[in-house]
Amino acid sequence: MTPPDDGQPQEKIQGHAGELAVAVARAHGVTTQFTLSGAHVFPMYDGAVKADPPMRLLDVRHEQTAAFAAEATGKLTRTPGLAVLTAGPGVTNGVSAIAQASFAGSPMVVVGGRAPQNRWGSGSLQELDQPPILESVSKLARTLPTADTVLGGFDEAFTAAGGSHRGPVFVDVPMDEFFNSAEGPAPVGPGRAPLEPDAEAVAHVGTLLAEASRPVLILGTDVWADGAEEAALRLVEGLGVPAITNGMGRGIVPGGHPLLVTKARSKALGGADLVVVVGTPLDFRLGYGVFGGKDGATPARVVHLADSPGQVAGHAELAGSASGDLTAVLEGVQTAVERAPRKPDWSAWVSDLQDAVSAAVERDRELLTAEADPIHPARIYGELVPRLAEDSVVIGDGGDFVSFAGKYVEPKRPGGWLDPGPYGCLGAGLGAAIAARIARPSAQVVLLLGDGAAGFSLMDVDTLVRHGLPVVMVMGNNSAWALEKGPMQMLYGYDVVADLAQRTPYHRIVEALGGAGEEVTDPKQIGPALDRAFAANVPYLVNVITDVEAAYPRSTFGI
Repeated sequence: MTPPDDGQPQEKIQGHAGELAVAVARAHGVTTQFTLSGAHVFPMYDGAVKADPPMRLLDVRHEQTAAFAAEATGKLTRTPGLAVLTAGPGVTNGVSAIAQASFAGSPMVVVGGRAPQNRWGSGSLQELDQPPILESVSKLARTLPTADTVLGGFDEAFTAAGGSHRGPVFVDVPMDEFFNSAEGPAPVGPGRAPLEPDAEAVAHVGTLLAEASRPVLILGTDVWADGAEEAALRLVEGLGVPAITNGMGRGIVPGGHPLLVTKARSKALGGADLVVVVGTPLDFRLGYGVFGGKDGATPARVVHLADSPGQVAGHAELAGSASGDLTAVLEGVQTAVERAPRKPDWSAWVSDLQDAVSAAVERDRELLTAEADPIHPARIYGELVPRLAEDSVVIGDGGDFVSFAGKYVEPKRPGGWLDPGPYGCLGAGLGAAIAARIARPSAQVVLLLGDGAAGFSLMDVDTLVRHGLPVVMVMGNNSAWALEKGPMQMLYGYDVVADLAQRTPYHRIVEALGGAGEEVTDPKQIGPALDRAFAANVPYLVNVITDVEAAYPRSTFGI
């Protein structure tokens, strides 16, 4: 943020608008511009090159990848990612990623080129009024009309993107003004005060939890985004409450933890008398906020805790809610429970859920070790999961194949799981892999690809190769849009437009782009292929041919 006028001399900076924009971005923690070359945004590149030290420029093969990389950067670093897209089609190619960021609460700033103001209305190249297109999926979308407005406008953009509730912000600058110079106060970066929760609302939630006999805690993406992962784990362990994690909440309660009951999700949510949902919307993934109530049973009471007031569900019947800085919210709830007149005893409930987790692990073992021909998708995870390091970043880009990942991959640390979130957008994976390799240079980075999803962005393996970013890609190749094929057969007795070419050698595409890979058709060879991929230190695709009939058993189609 720009420092206030307190009567003291303020440091000034000057330069063309691109240099000023880069200075603001750097003050807000940005280290990389994700882009695809376009003349409308040349000043952003010049500003990056001339910065001291220079800002990294990471150029991709499709603007969607640049925007998805910025979105993933925001998720992984909790600092706004930056995508710089040229005017017109460059901007519109990034809309899906911006929408994904809006749904997922990912902090990012997208800078668009814009046709020159002095030619506006004359039909210059790629003349398009872009902010109205982005308004519905952005926290802010505006044009900065002159070079003089860039310092303040960019500071506002990054401050909004990184403040609760986080999300994408779009700004564009007319091309002629981008090249013009201006002067103003030197940017000093974010200075956000945490949102203080209502103490009475938090205490009421604590009372509800203390009175519950069978509570379940659901921890979602915003717990990580708001930096509340340590407070969440303290609450779980300190109170002994069973927990389920989703999105970037995965890993907050480490995989294998005795209070992590994600594998007993159905029993937990079906039998709970109180469900406390933290940092994730009550959308289709959570039954729209209705839990239990089957066979005449009383539905569970529901509490929703969010990082800002606007995120508290308005469509669900809530027994309690609170919003604000999630560390303060969770600490307040824990304190209220610990001070309650009666200390709750959930040991029998936890034991039942732990038994259900153990039974699920036993059931899973059969599929995770399956010798089926064609290969069952679960067998891939039976080989992959034991090979994942604690610091691994696992990225899901696909439908049916990635659904299995959600079932079998339980991260050991928070901040190591990326998926499309509730927007469900395919094609995000290569951008996310690029971002993960930059943000976590020493970690394993594993991209799980459906063969359908690969068609959206596999060309950006070229980007991985050019920039020296090794990533292990594991593909479940069932030659179909399996997420649609099964439901259509169920509804109509047949399917159309759901098949892809049989056994396409996608690994050959990766090889042609400068990476490496191999096809696997024998389940016994999955493990050795993964070992070769992790050892290769280049972008490497393990193309596993899987059984299209082995569909993920799902209880919802997202409607």
